[in-house]
Amino acid sequence: MISANNITLRIGKKALFEDVNIKFTEGNCYGLIGANGAGKSTFLKILSGQLDSTKGDVSITPGQRLSFLQQDHFKYDEYQVLDTVIMGNKRLYDVRNEKEAIYAKEDFTDDDGIRASELEAEFAEMNGWEAESDASSLLNGLGVTTEYHDSLMKNLEGNLKVKVLLAQALFGNPDILLLDEPTNHLDLNAIEWLEEFLIDFSNTVIVVSHDRYFLNKVCTHTADIDYGKIQLYAGNYDFWYESSQLLIKQMKEANKKKEEKIKELQEFISRFSANASKSRQATSRKRALEKIQLDEMRPSSRKYPYIDFRPNREIGNEVLMVENLSKTVDGEKILDNLTFTLGHDDKVAFVGSNERAKTLLFQILMGEEEPDEGTYKWGITTSRSYFPKDSTAEFDNDLTIADWLTQYSEIKDATYVRGFLGRMLFAGEDGVKKVKVLSGGEKVRCLLSKMMISGSNILILDEPTNHLDMEAITALNNGLIKFPGVILFASHDHQFVQTTANRIMEILPDGTLVDKITTYDEYLASDEMAKKRHVYTLKEVDN
Repeated sequence: MISANNITLRIGKKALFEDVNIKFTEGNCYGLIGANGAGKSTFLKILSGQLDSTKGDVSITPGQRLSFLQQDHFKYDEYQVLDTVIMGNKRLYDVRNEKEAIYAKEDFTDDDGIRASELEAEFAEMNGWEAESDASSLLNGLGVTTEYHDSLMKNLEGNLKVKVLLAQALFGNPDILLLDEPTNHLDLNAIEWLEEFLIDFSNTVIVVSHDRYFLNKVCTHTADIDYGKIQLYAGNYDFWYESSQLLIKQMKEANKKKEEKIKELQEFISRFSANASKSRQATSRKRALEKIQLDEMRPSSRKYPYIDFRPNREIGNEVLMVENLSKTVDGEKILDNLTFTLGHDDKVAFVGSNERAKTLLFQILMGEEEPDEGTYKWGITTSRSYFPKDSTAEFDNDLTIADWLTQYSEIKDATYVRGFLGRMLFAGEDGVKKVKVLSGGEKVRCLLSKMMISGSNILILDEPTNHLDMEAITALNNGLIKFPGVILFASHDHQFVQTTANRIMEILPDGTLVDKITTYDEYLASDEMAKKRHVYTLKEVDN
């Protein structure tokens, strides 16, 4: 068990948390939710001991081991992958290294033999002889295949590093597991594997995630950060949402009835307070009025942007024709003979583990890359707006937010442009902030403002939910659902894909395309795709 006792954290004069008391018990998985800036990651750092609170303390059941997902992707660059995973249990790693150092001595003494014996006993007690095989099993489950296990971390691509660090956190059956955005940069197979791992995990888990489907699947409880407090709910994310909305509705209805009663009493008192025959009744009503207290409705830290994509022109029947499209990069065929046609009602989700292929296809369709073979043709009525996975170049300038967005607007009126910024929660002085100093979430909201102001009838979005909080993801999800044009998008957010797409395309690891007009859940459940995913997983592990 791990508990926070009277935790307060002040940043300057602002209290991020105030007298937080909460217990996280064994056998439960807690989803820690809240708006961006509410303090989710900060609270995990306090629990893990990486950050000191202003007041209060964290207590852990004696003898229990806590593990957390490292956020520094370069910390272990000089270590081998397997060793990095085993470091998840620091004591085991240290014992192994110490006994190996003793055995490597040329002048092995009696004292060395006694110490080695002690270490061997402790090593065996921690299942040290299974450490490498356990670490390999975790890595393979997450899609880091055997060929990488002896590599140095610095030689791995970013998405593989993330998986290794996640395996490190999971290693050795920790008693308390803290995970901050564990599904970021994971492919479908890795997310599914992690879901099953956490469902079967019998100890304590506290997880921060913006993936609603993931939280619904793995969480037994929800810890909601709002108003500087943490409120605990029994149930997953959907249960929290329904419960919290019901509570707000009940408080509003109760306050409305109280306000009506207050008005009724005030009218009676005003009318009869000077009437001698009614004075006793007026006095009684004054006492009743004094006892009525309205429930405090504090403003939530959650802010929902207003996302509404309105095309300037209706799209025709001819949208996009792709024929025999192929692309090879550095000797590797990324796209292999892709052929498909889009209709005016298509909302296409590109899914699967081939991240590079999805991004490359979007870049080709936007004219940023050229195919080696094949052609593509957009219909004459189409207009396109693009959300790139890497938007660094977009914000590498000295423009203010308002000036940056104005350059993409046909109407240059400042009030008009600021209206779009306001929808995306950029208010007042925010408009004069320089775009190059914006946070990841703010840059995403800028890009979505750009897409809204463009009036395009085709939207292409490459992982748009990265860096967004739950409220912004929900707003974007709803905006795409009601968008009357065509959408091509890639996302790892299961619920986002399921509720938005009516057509699924998966570019397989060999660069070929599977194209199905179906929902995401139906696609995943199909026997054909289950077999394909199994075959490619086996191929990766064999390699």
